[in-house]
Amino acid sequence: MKRQPSIDIVRGIVMIIMALDHVRDLMHVDSIIQSPTDLATTSPLLFFTRFVTHLCAPTFVFLAGTSVYLSLQNKNDLAETRKFLLKRGIWLLILEFTIVNFGLFFDIGFHSVLFEVIAAIGFGFIVLSLLLKIRSQILGFIGLFILFFHNILPIIPFEENSVLKNILAPFFSPIVIPFSGRAFIMGYPPIPWLGIMLVGFATGKFFALAEEKRKNLFIKIGLSALALFVIIRFINIYGDPVLWTTQKDAVFTFLSFMNITKYPPSLLFCLVTLGIMFLLLAFAERFSNGIKKVALVYGKVPLFYFVVHFYVIHILTLLMLFAQGFTFSQFEFASGTFGRPKGAESGLSIWIIYIIWIFVVAILYKPCQWFGKYKAENQHWWLKYV
Repeated sequence: MKRQPSIDIVRGIVMIIMALDHVRDLMHVDSIIQSPTDLATTSPLLFFTRFVTHLCAPTFVFLAGTSVYLSLQNKNDLAETRKFLLKRGIWLLILEFTIVNFGLFFDIGFHSVLFEVIAAIGFGFIVLSLLLKIRSQILGFIGLFILFFHNILPIIPFEENSVLKNILAPFFSPIVIPFSGRAFIMGYPPIPWLGIMLVGFATGKFFALAEEKRKNLFIKIGLSALALFVIIRFINIYGDPVLWTTQKDAVFTFLSFMNITKYPPSLLFCLVTLGIMFLLLAFAERFSNGIKKVALVYGKVPLFYFVVHFYVIHILTLLMLFAQGFTFSQFEFASGTFGRPKGAESGLSIWIIYIIWIFVVAILYKPCQWFGKYKAENQHWWLKYV
């Protein structure tokens, strides 16, 4: 099965959007003191600046699973694919806890160790490597079962501090585990994200369909997911731990309706983000040539872009602090504020965040283009892991 341009196009689009979230996280004036989804303090623009980036992680994880399926079909070698997935999974875990974590915090002491999307994909690859003999349809049903029912776990009345609850909690819910004056933060509980990856793996078979038939199928799946999101959200009983409520006006009531939970990814979060993703996949190859050309540059080297963009944004954050009159001695790296001093006003307004986002994406275009070409023209073993 040949490489699918639509996958790289959609992956490239979400990688571009992803940078907006990280620029906002590190550089927005209010990012270290308030949540953009807190309806008591947010604005519609800030809320949707965050909301649109919800699309990124589930698409990234889903398409990682799809790519595994396509790679297995191309190689037709289960043992080799299993071996590669196991190695790549371990490598991604190491990468998350070293290079990615340092790029995020610039904290040489690693006082906060985050388990986020790269580690979640690594965990998923390791588990998937053990399940490759199982039919893709069955793995898909397992994935759907996880997505639809993992929200039940938090409402099960376990005894307080029960052994079972303590074992299961880090796999299903965000948790902070202190150790040696540091903190391990399970930001991306791996089981719900594994569910997304398994559904992505099972969906890989649809890429063998003719383009028009695949397009129509993805439109149906995408619209069905979005319709199911609206129905379940309107009923307001299950699907997300945060129920929507009537707010001070219609706009904020709509924000409450759309205020879904990413940590862990709730059923409603998955329905709306993956529904949009399926629609993007359906129309990706019909986008304008300019959009496809740009998106493919980033979509072909997602891990390279992911790692480098963190360092670029963080360097810009430090330059911002210098420009705002802070000295290096005032920077706080161990506190989880990305170097920004606590208790002192720093950061930029939302419209400048958008300008910097465009700047970051633009300056990474040529490096990603170069690396994509280098990767295509060389067969070094390590290129398979980047």
